Amino acid sequence: MSNLVVCDNVDKAFPLSGGKEYVALKGIDLEIKKGEFIALIGHSGCGKSTLLNMIAGLDLPTGGIVTLDGMVIQKPGPDRMVVFQNYSLLPWLSVRDNVELAVGEVLTEKTPAERKEIIEHYINVVGLTGCIDKRPTEISGGMRQRVAIARALAVNPKLLLLDEPFGVLDALTRGNLQEQLVRICEDNQISALMVTHEVDEAVLMSDRVVMMTNGPGSKIGGILDVDIPRPRKRLEAVKHPSYYQLRSEIIYFLNQQKRVKKMRAQKVQVLPRHGLEKVNLEIGFVPLTACAPIAVAQEKGFFKKHGLDEVSLVRESSWRGIMDGMTGGYMDAAQMPSGMPLWITLGGAGNQSVPIVTAMTMTRNGNAITLAKRFQEQGITSLAAYKDMLLTSKNEPHRLGVVHPSSMHNLLLRYWLASGGIDPDRDVQLKTIPPAQMVVDLKAGTIDGFCVGDPWNLRAELEGTGFTIATDVDIWPNHPGKVLGVRDDWANAYPNTHIALIKALMEACQYCAEPNHALEIRQILSQREYVGTSMDYIHLGGPDDLIPGVNSVAHHLFYGENVNRPSRTEHLWHMVQMARWGDVPFPRNWVEVLEKTCSVSAFSTAARELGLTEVSYSRSAIKLFDGSTFNADDPIAYLNALAIKRDITMAEIPLSQPRRAA
Repeated sequence: MSNLVVCDNVDKAFPLSGGKEYVALKGIDLEIKKGEFIALIGHSGCGKSTLLNMIAGLDLPTGGIVTLDGMVIQKPGPDRMVVFQNYSLLPWLSVRDNVELAVGEVLTEKTPAERKEIIEHYINVVGLTGCIDKRPTEISGGMRQRVAIARALAVNPKLLLLDEPFGVLDALTRGNLQEQLVRICEDNQISALMVTHEVDEAVLMSDRVVMMTNGPGSKIGGILDVDIPRPRKRLEAVKHPSYYQLRSEIIYFLNQQKRVKKMRAQKVQVLPRHGLEKVNLEIGFVPLTACAPIAVAQEKGFFKKHGLDEVSLVRESSWRGIMDGMTGGYMDAAQMPSGMPLWITLGGAGNQSVPIVTAMTMTRNGNAITLAKRFQEQGITSLAAYKDMLLTSKNEPHRLGVVHPSSMHNLLLRYWLASGGIDPDRDVQLKTIPPAQMVVDLKAGTIDGFCVGDPWNLRAELEGTGFTIATDVDIWPNHPGKVLGVRDDWANAYPNTHIALIKALMEACQYCAEPNHALEIRQILSQREYVGTSMDYIHLGGPDDLIPGVNSVAHHLFYGENVNRPSRTEHLWHMVQMARWGDVPFPRNWVEVLEKTCSVSAFSTAARELGLTEVSYSRSAIKLFDGSTFNADDPIAYLNALAIKRDITMAEIPLSQPRRAA
């Protein structure tokens, strides 16, 4: 499809008193193809209607250009019809006459009989034939809006501009009119740009959803392609595997923008005390059994013991929330999947590298690969059997859930599949899903399995929804699971605070490793502010905390030899695997990147101050279940020797420190 509308680096500023100005939009780049339906969504004040008005020609940009069919838009025209939030009807004219006013002005080449037929057709389309001779004051607000839609459609424009057109309609009328409008646009190859606050409306109607950031200086924060086939019926569309994923992505974006706005409004204070540069910290975590050290440090007073008097824990539903909080500077520190510090440092969170430091491994193990129960009932209980099943059902979609591209869940699942001759990008579909959503999606049948941390594997097994086909101990025993991550500029600004944080979490890890504390920790984690689920699903996996007949109980390691000290060899394995799948480039300066990311010195200082001289780490090579060995000698040769991989790119990664967000 060729482009109908192009917004090229569009800015819009409004003058204020005193010679100042308000920048509503900044750097908008958007293309609308012929016949494409686009939804524009964002919070109030983000410039949605401003952008729509500039495309309509009702306003002009202060920077950049907007074109229609290659011509710069400078004024309104009948090739662009606008349906506003208000009805914009002439109260002294009937429904028929209001529509005829537009038709008579635009379709001058039509005969009176043809114009009459067109008018009556579109009034019928919106369900108002019985009101055709009534005036606007004699019909309801929803009916008036339908007249406005009929008037816009009747002149057969190239582009339909809709500013929350269904807001005043009742649910049944709204649903019917949405389907009719999309069908009319498809049949007549009319492009549409719709401003909306309704997430479901955006997913159901559009080909793409454009998400706007908060103002001032709003920009496009992301664009989602809606892959639900057309024609769409509401009850069928909601059953499509992508529906709730798209819906969740939009809701996450809107919630994140709300949070960013709140954080901007707050004046951040740095409170020094006890010889520490900062004692008031925001620490992010995701509700998993592996968040135990953070929960214990808070509940048992280890943060306060080491001078961190005002620690607030930020519970995020997904790892993306952690990533955004860290890159945006809205968190001081966070529990992270072991690959996330490198992922962000290598530019996986965007085009810009944001160096992240990890000085501590908080947990090892804790993950498993779960498949739907029906596979076990069919005898598919091994990697080889799973591959045979895929070969015999190539035309069927096979979807597996992971929690984040940088997570050990994703990397282990990909490694496990590839070692069995299964290409994780071509033979199956990997979907990024928040951990707590995994069991829900497995029950709904929108995924066939997942790799995630507990308690979700255990819950799937106990509820009879899934079974564990492989644990992480089967694939790579004692692999790093979750690590402590801080921004590099933060660590440099608050070095004593960083050491205090590591010490508090080290003592919490020791506490978690004591078998006689298992019941207490399970009780803590079951609370709403942490994992928020039944204790029956929370187990730490120690020798005294196993469930007979259940395979998915994770063997969490919180403390001990080779547990907490960060390993550059392990981080190099993450780097290699992420480059293998094309997620990030492999850095030419990989030694420098490892030294920057993996802060062994900070860990050693914290351990020495705690008197933990017995904490050590073996520098031996990594051995995985397929018999392969990985060491740090020649990672590029290792990459080149892999049978299943994507095209690998290499780049020099700049490690200059960005300005730390306030």
